Amino acid sequence: MNKIDLYGSIAFVTGASRGIGAAIARRLATAGAHVVVSGRQEAAARAVAESIRSAGGAAESTGGDVTQFGDVTAAIGGVAARHGRIDILINNAGVIDPIARLADSDPAAWQAAVEVNLLGVYHASRAALPHMLARGSGTIIALNSGAANAPLEGWSHYCATKAAVQMLTRQIDKEYRELGIRSLGLSPGPVAGDMQAAIRASGMNPVSRLNDADYIPPEWAAEAVAWLCTPAANAFLGTDFSIKTQEGRKLLGLD
Repeated sequence: MNKIDLYGSIAFVTGASRGIGAAIARRLATAGAHVVVSGRQEAAARAVAESIRSAGGAAESTGGDVTQFGDVTAAIGGVAARHGRIDILINNAGVIDPIARLADSDPAAWQAAVEVNLLGVYHASRAALPHMLARGSGTIIALNSGAANAPLEGWSHYCATKAAVQMLTRQIDKEYRELGIRSLGLSPGPVAGDMQAAIRASGMNPVSRLNDADYIPPEWAAEAVAWLCTPAANAFLGTDFSIKTQEGRKLLGLD
């Protein structure tokens, strides 16, 4: 793995109470960032922050629901007030449910997925950008998916929202790169975690039939996020970086 130095940075990670988000929070902390662990499950987010501090890192936790702009604004605004800035925003919060073919899908559940997967990214980015622009610098990274470019049975909500997030990443880059904002996406591929249980149970598409060996550990995705926070990744601004390729993994020192 690469030696990554984020010392002194203030990083806000959504959906960080477990899984990929928790792994990202821990990796950013080992790189020297002060990490804000955000999640709807406040007790779980608090436990992640405590584990980071126990390991010698700097972390705090906050509750909040990314689907509620007021919650996100209050959380990010509070961090900016306490620390004077927000340097890094990781838009990780996301859901895979409801897995169903379009004609069988529940409209309310479909809308709920849009609110987390897309509006959540917009809300956090919208809340963080003014603080970043005031300082003339900042990094916004969205956890994305190859599903943004490849339709999969039962994933209409997921594919559509990830495609929208991919464009939102490009939009932020288009509007704010010249003002010091770095906007990137990460497509990590299948990652081991709780989400895979729902995918496997559906039996709906080829992803549900992957073997354990086909999944990467969440720590690989976390390593990619930490690297994307550095100038070494500037060639990928406005794009989705992939660690499904040997080239991508080589850049991270994973191969």
